Amino acid sequence: MAEDIRIWKITEGDNLSELSKSKLNLEERIETWIEKDVSIISKELLIIGRQVATDFGGIVDLLCLDSNGDVTIIELKRDKTPREVVAQALDYASWVKNLSNDRITEIANQYLADNGTLDSAFQKVFHSDLSETLNENHKILIVASEIDSSSERIMKYLSESYGVPINAIKFQYFRNESNEEFLARIFLIDPGQVEVRTRNTPSVKRKPRLTYEQLQSIAGENGVAEIYNILAEGMKPFLKIYTTQSSLGFEAITEDGRKSIISLIPQESDSDNGLRFQVYLLTQVSHP
Repeated sequence: MAEDIRIWKITEGDNLSELSKSKLNLEERIETWIEKDVSIISKELLIIGRQVATDFGGIVDLLCLDSNGDVTIIELKRDKTPREVVAQALDYASWVKNLSNDRITEIANQYLADNGTLDSAFQKVFHSDLSETLNENHKILIVASEIDSSSERIMKYLSESYGVPINAIKFQYFRNESNEEFLARIFLIDPGQVEVRTRNTPSVKRKPRLTYEQLQSIAGENGVAEIYNILAEGMKPFLKIYTTQSSLGFEAITEDGRKSIISLIPQESDSDNGLRFQVYLLTQVSHP
């Protein structure tokens, strides 16, 4: 069981006065607090989306990247039942697992909007360039003011037995006699233990980038080989080629460093809708 948090104020005469605990619509406020200052969760996260729609009809509360370019799902418990909150988080993880570089960049740039691009935000937070390959691993964080014993047991089982990168954060709210507000945080499982278990699980492997030949083959399987080959071969003489887990990218070398220009995404293409591609401008534009 996650331990209960109690806080005392040290008063005059070395006496202790315990702060009273309150719920005061805490679940409704936590998401806004996290968005304003994600360091209350972790100093190693950059928020790239809020209320992100999945392809399965769900809505992810918050989507983040860490300094390695891996995705973290933050799901608030709110009024969900114990079974719902864990099952929903795992469902979202099954969607996140297959997100391409281009889809992540699209989500991030849409969320960041006037605050710049994902590349610039990543550089500002982590003081390093954005990795060419994103989402090689992902994590799940469930956030709540109270975590029931059933949810705790399920999450610990998944983490300890199967190395699933899942954890929970419990926030508790306090108010003193002067109506000053305080927030306390505790993790269900030590984050370091979650990291070790995940890395030591044989089934968790970093996915390699696809080769040029593999992407060409996927384009053929999805019925877009002709247009894919025309574009790929046509841009080769002018731009530098790189591959990701899902796309063929082209970048230019500028005074400010490497800049992605366009990506071809055969995995998300089909003969009915054509070849999906992504163009990188000051703001990102995506077309089917």
